[in-house]
Amino acid sequence: MKSIKILFFCISFLLLATTMNAQQTVRLWDGNPPTSNEITEPEGMIGDSFGINNVSEAQILIYEASKTNNTGMAVVICPGGGYSGLAFRHEGMDVAQWLVKQGITAVLLKYRMPNKHKEVPLDDAQQAIRYVREHANTLGVSVNKVGILGFSAGGHLASTASTHYATSGTNTRPDFAILFYPVITMEAATHVGSKNNLLGDNPTLSDIHLYSNEKQVNANTPPTILFLSDDDTGVLPVNSTQYYEALKRNNVPATMYIFPEGGHGWGMNKDFKYHNQMLTLLEMWLKDIQKKLK
Repeated sequence: MKSIKILFFCISFLLLATTMNAQQTVRLWDGNPPTSNEITEPEGMIGDSFGINNVSEAQILIYEASKTNNTGMAVVICPGGGYSGLAFRHEGMDVAQWLVKQGITAVLLKYRMPNKHKEVPLDDAQQAIRYVREHANTLGVSVNKVGILGFSAGGHLASTASTHYATSGTNTRPDFAILFYPVITMEAATHVGSKNNLLGDNPTLSDIHLYSNEKQVNANTPPTILFLSDDDTGVLPVNSTQYYEALKRNNVPATMYIFPEGGHGWGMNKDFKYHNQMLTLLEMWLKDIQKKLK
């Protein structure tokens, strides 16, 4: 029965990926990943947002920009879901399609859930960036124009990749970052579910500090734009404001837009009151970043 469920999920996933115009689906790890998340339950789809839970195999869905408007930029997308699942449609596939229209290759990351194994999501994000840079010629991408984008807990992953990167071998530092209502801190203002799923129920003080990304910013953290709502009670706005302040203290170019209302989790939903304004602002910022990246 378990194998039948897994097969059904994989077929459904591939069919949906095809209908959403992904050119490739790639397994990130040829063999065993550096750390197992020890999830044994089969992956499954939940909710209207094509949510995925029990993710135990990391994959990327690649949406290549057209040759007619290719900017040479690529963005690795990290959907949110509290580190317990992935909101794969409105925080994943929909934004991938929008990026392609801007001439940007979108790399949608189906990262493994940590299941209290803190290294797991970052391993996957770094491997996705490596893949893009190592296949840049094939993808029509510049190795110096690879960014990362994340929503909510995926925003925590994107900010972790921005502050905990590897420079040996293929560099995993993103060239820019886009954060939507991100979880940033593991301290008092954190999103408790994300923290517990990532660090466990009784994390050490050193882990709390290490994964509070406002404390890990330095002068080499990539230029960042943040979008959030003032009335967000799911992930408190102070997560974003602390990160923005840390970026400015380190003279990192940073932009932040706080919309008056919208709550949490609006992603690419068109019923978000400021949807069109948000896309206009993001498009302008991406064009500016493109000019600055060599």
